[in-house]
Amino acid sequence: MGEARRAAAHMAEALAFDATRAGKVAIAVTEAATNIVKHAGTGKVLLQALARSGRAGIEILALDRGPGIVNVGASLRDGYSTAGSMGTGLGALARASDSFDLYSQAGHGTALRLEIWATPQSALPEIMECGAVCLPKAGEVVSGDAWALEATGDYRTILVADGLGHGPDAARAARAATEAFAAKAESAPALLMEIIHAALASTRGAAGAAARVGPAGSGRFAGVGNIACRVETATARRQLVSHSGTLGHVMRRVQEFEFDLPPEALLILHSDGLATHWTIADYPGLMAKHAGLIAGVLYRDHDRGRDDVTVVVLKQKTRPI
Repeated sequence: MGEARRAAAHMAEALAFDATRAGKVAIAVTEAATNIVKHAGTGKVLLQALARSGRAGIEILALDRGPGIVNVGASLRDGYSTAGSMGTGLGALARASDSFDLYSQAGHGTALRLEIWATPQSALPEIMECGAVCLPKAGEVVSGDAWALEATGDYRTILVADGLGHGPDAARAARAATEAFAAKAESAPALLMEIIHAALASTRGAAGAAARVGPAGSGRFAGVGNIACRVETATARRQLVSHSGTLGHVMRRVQEFEFDLPPEALLILHSDGLATHWTIADYPGLMAKHAGLIAGVLYRDHDRGRDDVTVVVLKQKTRPI
């Protein structure tokens, strides 16, 4: 718990949080970690910097595979406890955060996500909602995976890159991919693969995939190497295919695929650090949650544990009438 609190304090300082908002971050991380220890024994707390309209924030993901919460609504009320405590933890976390979301399955664990911003702000309406987890292989300091999201008008374009191997050299390849992507993010996904392929010639190479989604839910996808991509709706799943090859070294002609992303559907891209044998149907109600919480749950349950891992979720929101 102390390590998580110190990491949160360092991140808040780096993002220029004032003392009051930084204190909220530290308390929230401590409370989230305490809940994990108290109810599950073990778990993870993940921190990620956020940016929106020139303002900085911190995302906190708390993930465990403990007994879960039987009555989520009751657990958010002050005074409710199953561990003999005062029962103010989850309710206090919800009140302290600018955005709060919780998912729990009895017998399978609990995941919560909250945002705290350097300046107070209410949740803003978004055309599309994005969330991600990107972590290095155990024992590595940096991740050989990288991801990026670029907005061009009402369009959102995502890149996921997986540098070959692990460590600093893989990270350099993945970073070169995201830099080339950022410079030409308005390009079609197939052209982006060609641009990144050229940019990675002096690196060890990478797998990569890009998906571009418009406001009406029309999308295009292209990938090279072992990056998985799927579209999940309430009733169906569609797998999108990446071509064999290595960006920067060997790449045949890239085919671009079209897809539809209807309201509340999910576009999920992930590196091979995440297992592929899962279905969103195993998580009743999860599709209604924030994209970042969905990414956290998938990481928690399907991380292979022997590779860098990235999972990015884009959620097409229902436009207000």
